[in-house]
Amino acid sequence: MAIRYRKHAEEAGDNNIFWTTMSDLMLGLAIIFITMFVLAMTGFTQEKVEQQKVKTEIAEQISKELQEKHIDAKIDKMTGDLEIPAAALFGVNSYVLTPQGKQLLSKLVPLYVDTLFSKKTLIDQVESINVEGHTDSQTFAGVNSKDLQFIRNMDLSLKRANTVAEFILQTGYDKKNADALRRMIVVEGKSFNEPVLVNGKEDYVKSRRVKLKLKVRDFKTEGMFGLTLLRK
Repeated sequence: MAIRYRKHAEEAGDNNIFWTTMSDLMLGLAIIFITMFVLAMTGFTQEKVEQQKVKTEIAEQISKELQEKHIDAKIDKMTGDLEIPAAALFGVNSYVLTPQGKQLLSKLVPLYVDTLFSKKTLIDQVESINVEGHTDSQTFAGVNSKDLQFIRNMDLSLKRANTVAEFILQTGYDKKNADALRRMIVVEGKSFNEPVLVNGKEDYVKSRRVKLKLKVRDFKTEGMFGLTLLRK
């Protein structure tokens, strides 16, 4: 009986050593992953701060030139989003640029594109330049269905955005950046999904607009450590 008891005690002792070793290993792994996470988040913050700084500088520069050249457009100094009133580009319910619209874009686009590409620290991080068309929610004559109204406005907003994107590529910006610009251009129609509200009511004139929005690449945490995540 004593021998049997001793054997059990020895087995128990071996198990304790095993679990102690596993606990140390798991603790070590947890510390490593916590450290990696903190480093990743620190890097993420630093990169985003630098991106925001450059976007703000560009927005300030473009805003100043827009005012000096009396161009009917405005730029958000935080996001870098450029907004052009549809009335400055198109006639009512039209996606064909007016002569005044062509003149405006001929001045605006080179200013905007060349300024963006002059800042390599930002343009290297830009995934796309989204050209968005927006309409108001007023109804088309003879169309009673809300869904059909939405689709009609979607079609108009998309065609307007596409018209602007086409004209962008034809303007006199620095053509050494043509290949990169073509890869970045994305056209979107928003219909009346994002109205401009003033005092809780839609401002129909302000809702009709075309926006150029910068989409910056997401910071990839795995890239800091040379890791590649498996994706389905």
